[in-house]
Amino acid sequence: MRAVWRASRAAVKRRRVQTFVIGLVVLCSTTTVLLALTLLTAASSPFDKAYAEQRGAHTAASFDTTKVTPEQLARTAKQPGVEAAAGPFGQAVVGIPKNWLWMAGGTLSVVGRADPAGPVDRIDLLEGRWATGTGEIVVNWSVQGSPGTEFLGTKLKTPSGATLTVVGFATSMSKSASAWVSPAQMTALHPTSAQMLYRFTKSDTEAQLSTSLERATEGLPKDALTGAQTYLTLKQAFSALVDSYLPFMTLFGILGLLVSVLIVGNVVSGAVVSGYRHIGVLKALGFTPNQVVAVYLTMLLVPALAGCVLGTLVGNALAGPMMKVAFTGIDVGRATVGEVSPWVTVACLLGMPALVLFTALIPALRAHRLPAAQAISAGGAPRTGHGLRVQRMLGATRLPRPVSLGMGQPFARPARTLLTLAAIVLGVTTVTLSTGLTSTLVAYGNVGKEDGSARVQVTTGGSGDGGRTAPRLSDQQIEARLSALPGAKGVRARAFSQASMTGQHQSVFADFYRGDNSLYEHTIVKGRAPKAAGEIVAGPAFLTQRGLKIGDRTTLELNGKKITATVVGQVIEGNARALEATWDTLTHLAPNAHATEYTVRLAPDADARAYAEAAGKLDPAVHASVLDPGNAGTATVIAFSTVFTVLLTLVSSLGVFNTVLLNTRERRRDLGMLKSIGMTPRQVILMTVTSVAGLGAVGALLGIPLGIAAHRLVVDNVGVVDFPEYMKDVWHAPQLAAMLLAGVTIAVLGALIPARTAARTTIAAVLHTE
Repeated sequence: MRAVWRASRAAVKRRRVQTFVIGLVVLCSTTTVLLALTLLTAASSPFDKAYAEQRGAHTAASFDTTKVTPEQLARTAKQPGVEAAAGPFGQAVVGIPKNWLWMAGGTLSVVGRADPAGPVDRIDLLEGRWATGTGEIVVNWSVQGSPGTEFLGTKLKTPSGATLTVVGFATSMSKSASAWVSPAQMTALHPTSAQMLYRFTKSDTEAQLSTSLERATEGLPKDALTGAQTYLTLKQAFSALVDSYLPFMTLFGILGLLVSVLIVGNVVSGAVVSGYRHIGVLKALGFTPNQVVAVYLTMLLVPALAGCVLGTLVGNALAGPMMKVAFTGIDVGRATVGEVSPWVTVACLLGMPALVLFTALIPALRAHRLPAAQAISAGGAPRTGHGLRVQRMLGATRLPRPVSLGMGQPFARPARTLLTLAAIVLGVTTVTLSTGLTSTLVAYGNVGKEDGSARVQVTTGGSGDGGRTAPRLSDQQIEARLSALPGAKGVRARAFSQASMTGQHQSVFADFYRGDNSLYEHTIVKGRAPKAAGEIVAGPAFLTQRGLKIGDRTTLELNGKKITATVVGQVIEGNARALEATWDTLTHLAPNAHATEYTVRLAPDADARAYAEAAGKLDPAVHASVLDPGNAGTATVIAFSTVFTVLLTLVSSLGVFNTVLLNTRERRRDLGMLKSIGMTPRQVILMTVTSVAGLGAVGALLGIPLGIAAHRLVVDNVGVVDFPEYMKDVWHAPQLAAMLLAGVTIAVLGALIPARTAARTTIAAVLHTE
């Protein structure tokens, strides 16, 4: 093995360019695959781990206490299929003022519970203590990190007149309540519903959970069950944004692997073919066939290991910022995100070198079978018969001689040509996918700005809560004066509250709008905009996670008042916990409510900053700012796709570079002969570049349809956004022409350096042994 290592080390030093190509290809591919696997793992593993530690409820069910007794509910815990249960707990909806603990105001779902522990839904106490007596409340802290002890003691005066003091902050992965009180305090709140928390023996799918709940509640009075929330809904909300990144990351990871396999196979095959004489010498010196194979595998494994280690380090460094962006704005509870799972790192460190070895083994076995005498003679004799028929046919045409010679070269090594063509196809596929994603996301980022005008956001102080000054002008007066300022084209008023929805233990965020409805013109992708009281719209994540569709009805509750709400439309995207409704709906639920935010649509020629300054002078409590046209999620996807496109395009060009380099080295004798009879250096470059330019054009014709199909696959499976058709149909003649040019560019860039090297080679240096 010492002799094998010495021969391999010498081969690595001698083939520095190929060593660099292999190392860089494996580095780029390892980074891409590690990031894709990290996203895939982050979509479920942190949630599953945290949920298991807290014994989270598979289903949290609400029951009408006027139709069922606590004894009947307790018996459901002993039904077949129930692994564990907790409850019944009293449940009530309590109104909260705006800005109480920075909440939006509206309602709070409160559960009466004596102990945070138990067989199901073990609540994690973050600060303070558990509520044990009357007048005490523990608030569910849904933001990462600790709230701090300075907020303990905050008072909450309920609409019924009771005063509750915050004695603790806690978190529950089950999201079973927004706050908890003692059973005695819950009795004083006069609950009309009860909560049961179940863990079932079969809980992998929604169908299994539904069946298990039906069995558990069998025998209860009809309509006693008023709502149920499963952990799969919470899991989907947890990974909603990550899932939107996953399709294109997975595609880029697969493309990276395929390109790596093709280029590694091409490099090893070329190394064996161009090293016939070296193989013959090794065997003549006494190397066994297995040792010769070991030399070539070790020669590839050294740069592959280096590239794999560096790629893993780069991937780990990029994973943290990527996870931070992917989980921004998502309630993750106690789940730990942003870390690369150890198994992902190990899989990349072991899997990528193993893949390189497996890919290299097939062409390396060719060296195993080659006799020493044949190898030495093959290495020194001129090659004949490779694509001669095609060369003669092209030579008979009127094409310039360098062009005809270049076009015939790919036929001399058909297997190598196919590998190179496949690398170009994958490179063009990547560029096409990235271009399509960028076009779609640019169109998405311009929603609401189609007229080219700016938007100004105006906010007002509340009713004195949170240290903010209440405005002197009324809600209607502020809206009227904003409309009267020069440059204003439309004003949309917004009020924001937390509301309760039938069957949901988590509060929902409700936005109520009046005024300029033109902003809905480009955001509604299905159905229509809300117009009357009780009509709502929401994003795809909100509707999917609650099992709602257009035409379905539900019940909204706010300040003790209820309204039957109908889903009339779906917007492009939205918070998974947010819905939008009309001002008439808010008037029904809270007659005294007023707007605290206004979006002003300006005329195309209006000065946005001047308008914001004028709006800020209307009232001391009015604050105006020009809306940033950017979008963090859009920018993130564009940045990711750009980085991966550059990496994979570079790798594809390196594949072409390796092919042309091998071809020019094999044809040194031919190049010397051609230059001796008058071929100029420029003609050598033209001939060499032409040999792959045709492959680039063919690769583009094959890669463009694949890229378009990949783009469609990605944009059709982004769960948090439902792109309208005009955002998906981004392919037009200029883009397609650019994609065709991209294939040729990849090929030419890869061929240019070895072509210039071949052009500078002197006749004497090539033919000095003749």
